[in-house]
Amino acid sequence: MKNVLICASLLGSIVVFSQEKDSADLKRIDEVIINTYIKKDSEYTNKMPLKAIENPQVYSSVDKTILENQGIFTVDDAFKNITGLQTMWTANGRAGDGGAYVSLRGFVSANSLRNGVLGAVTSTIDAVNLEKLEVLKGPSGTLFGSLLSSYGGVINRVTKKPFETFGGNVSLAGGSYDTYRAAVDINTPLTNDKKLLFRLNSAYTNEGTFQTEGFRRNLAIAPSLSYKPTDRLSINLDMELFQMKSMSDQTFFFYSGDYLKKVNNIKDLNLDYKNSYLGKDLTNTGRSINFFGQVQYKISNAITSSTNFSTASSYSDGFMPYLYFMGDDATSMYRSDQSTRDSRKKSINFQQNFNGDFKIGNLRNRVVLGFDYLRVNNNQNFYDVNGFDKDADGNSIPVPLHQPGFDYTNFNGTALQAAYNAMAGSESPYLITGKQENFAVYLSNVLNITNNLNVLMALRVDNFNNTPGANVADGKKLNQTFFSPKFGVVYEVVKDKVSIFGNYQNSFKNLDYYTDASNATRTPVPEQANQMEGGIKTSLFNGKVSSTFSYYNIKVKDVLRSAQIAANPRAQVQDGTIVSRGVELEVNAYLVKGFTAIAGFSYNDSKYTKADEAVLDRRPNTSGSPYLANLYASYQFLDGKLQGLGFGVGGNYASENKIYNSADGVFSLPSYIALNASAYYDAKKFRIGVKVDNFTNERYWVGYTTANPQKLINAVGTITYKF
Repeated sequence: MKNVLICASLLGSIVVFSQEKDSADLKRIDEVIINTYIKKDSEYTNKMPLKAIENPQVYSSVDKTILENQGIFTVDDAFKNITGLQTMWTANGRAGDGGAYVSLRGFVSANSLRNGVLGAVTSTIDAVNLEKLEVLKGPSGTLFGSLLSSYGGVINRVTKKPFETFGGNVSLAGGSYDTYRAAVDINTPLTNDKKLLFRLNSAYTNEGTFQTEGFRRNLAIAPSLSYKPTDRLSINLDMELFQMKSMSDQTFFFYSGDYLKKVNNIKDLNLDYKNSYLGKDLTNTGRSINFFGQVQYKISNAITSSTNFSTASSYSDGFMPYLYFMGDDATSMYRSDQSTRDSRKKSINFQQNFNGDFKIGNLRNRVVLGFDYLRVNNNQNFYDVNGFDKDADGNSIPVPLHQPGFDYTNFNGTALQAAYNAMAGSESPYLITGKQENFAVYLSNVLNITNNLNVLMALRVDNFNNTPGANVADGKKLNQTFFSPKFGVVYEVVKDKVSIFGNYQNSFKNLDYYTDASNATRTPVPEQANQMEGGIKTSLFNGKVSSTFSYYNIKVKDVLRSAQIAANPRAQVQDGTIVSRGVELEVNAYLVKGFTAIAGFSYNDSKYTKADEAVLDRRPNTSGSPYLANLYASYQFLDGKLQGLGFGVGGNYASENKIYNSADGVFSLPSYIALNASAYYDAKKFRIGVKVDNFTNERYWVGYTTANPQKLINAVGTITYKF
């Protein structure tokens, strides 16, 4: 709280010296704010420029100005502004799968796209180079494939681009839990004709913890180079490096056992919220390095070519401790670790798009024809101590949860490394190796039948190849071809103001070989999700109020499930189904001069409709909370002596989240409301801001079949110098 008082005092003293600006500046600021909150046009949702009001797909977006006003440093934190999205798992830096995970429309999703192409990051993603965050809702396999999208949607980062004048800023931040940060954004033309431009965004952040042990140190370096030799040709080259050294956030896992008859909510365990139950030096180093290249050429006034190339490489080495419950005792827990050693995953994506905008007769056609190649090389190495605490016979034993004076710090880096050293030569690591390749061709067309009616039709053909590594017993190459269609209709009841829309969207997932009830190896068909959705979009009062309301129904078929044969527990059958349906309402409004709001509500009903009896007609334990709501409202003085001063308040609500949901027991995380506030003063040459997150000091949990405690009240102040 001391940090809040200091920053607020500094903010107040500076406001006294603020001066009025001219009407031209006022109009510009007003337009920036309107576009920040309302403008939602995107060229990425359908790989072509398309207004939000005429787009049959639902998507949300958050502009960099909102992130700046809220004092947000990471993409993960920006998720709180997205309607229907719930954070489930924070990034831990592990190669391949160490990024943050969220729930969208009842399905697990992750950040995988950057400017519409491969851009996966497995550590914390710094927002220092983020221009806008977009989340496309529903199965999106038709344009993005199965390896970069989930059935719930697609997360896309739009990054900052170089511009033609010299400028930038330097900022310093500090606050609760040993948080400190330094960031820089420098842009400069490299030639006098301003055809060659360079921009560098970089940041270093240190964060402590509200618990007894834990820290996170993040480095982000993101240079960008653009070259425009002619009016028709432009070339862009980008690089991203995200490096994280951290002690993994405390994570509790829950397995089946009689203890579920005694407890069914995280509150029943009476955990010490501020105790990490871990010792020192349980650290992991994670690194993601991505390269991007784009060549755009305007072939004619109607046709444009875009050639894109990207690579993503992740690396990790270190400990990944976790705590878990099983058996019949809820008063004790097991301690274990899943380390990675020189673990790596590398991906390459090549994408060629041809965009056209032309008329055939009186009918306007906006077309994209694309080719996509994606290759993924896995070399991930996981090691497990099979339980840290042992009895005299070497069996894993639990430790007491509430015994006074018990030394939880004996689970530390030195002791854990000694346990691994004792296993040297007899370890049985879990390896994920091999190569996946995907070749795809897609065609999408938006046809304007009338000035108010347009129809979208799209089709993708994928050829997927999976070559398992030598470590996979009886591994053989899988080769499959799959068709993924998409269809959408938009009718603008009032041109550019009110539209009704409907869509059919498809996505799929390629599965591994499985063993059937007769113990024979079977080749699976791709698992498939089909969505039907309809709703209404508005853009009213000269674009100052926009909204989207929709109802969706997603059915996933051909899900692998247990054949439930006691003599062959590994036997599976591919006839499972999952149904996820719900409603979403999002409103973005610039209500009166200087006052803006973002609000959203979603309800999701997910359940297994054909599955093992233990989970039949139950909500999947990875679907998140059924009810979610988000709100952010702010006011900024646009004229007078207080011009540049702004305030904001917002929060998120999530209902009960069943992270274990089976016939043998249910375990839940309780509902919560987390509230945040911010204040800032933005002048021509400097900016001062302060934020206070979770200012009610709510003790709440999120989880991906896990329980992860979230930060208590924390404040951070930021000072920025602009040049």
